[in-house]
This record gives sequence, C-alpha cells and structure tokens, in this order.
Amino acid sequence: MAYDPGAIDATLAAAVGDEPGLIAELRAAFVESAEKAIDAFETAGSDEAWRLAAARLKGLAASFGAVRLMSLASEAATAPGNADVVRTLRRAVARL
Repeated sequence: MAYDPGAIDATLAAAVGDEPGLIAELRAAFVESAEKAIDAFETAGSDEAWRLAAARLKGLAASFGAVRLMSLASEAATAPGNADVVRTLRRAVARL
C-alpha cells in the first residue's frame, strides 16, 4: 500500500501557512486522534458501534486529507469485528 504523509502536511500547510512547528503539532494531534478512533473498533460491542467507529475515523481522515486512511476506514465499516482490519488501520496510522 502506498501512503503519502506529504498530503497531510500539504493540507495542514494550506490551513495554517508555512508554520513547520504548528504543522508538526497538528500532525501529532491527528495521529493521536486517529489512534483513539481505532481504539473504538476494539471496544465496539456491536456491529453498529463498529460502523460508527469507522465513520468517525473516515471523517477524521477526510478532515486531514488522509485519503488512503479514509478508504481503509470505509472498508472497515463492512467488516465488523475483524481484528485484521484493526491491525491494518494501526499500521496505516503508524506510517503517517
């Protein structure tokens, strides 16, 4: 899978300008939020909770221009309870 961490930086730069420190801070906040969103998959007690976790992650990814993560979140919505999906999502976020 190809990941483009530069896309996130470009999205952030468009929002805040040429502020490397702020971009780094926002990127870290995004990664932390994405990790918490993925945690919701592991605690989902129903298919509906799983789909809600997927929707939240997809929305978060969309707001930061993380297109591949958006796609993975969409795919995750169709596989409730699949631990492999969670591992794939965690690897994707780690590569950002």
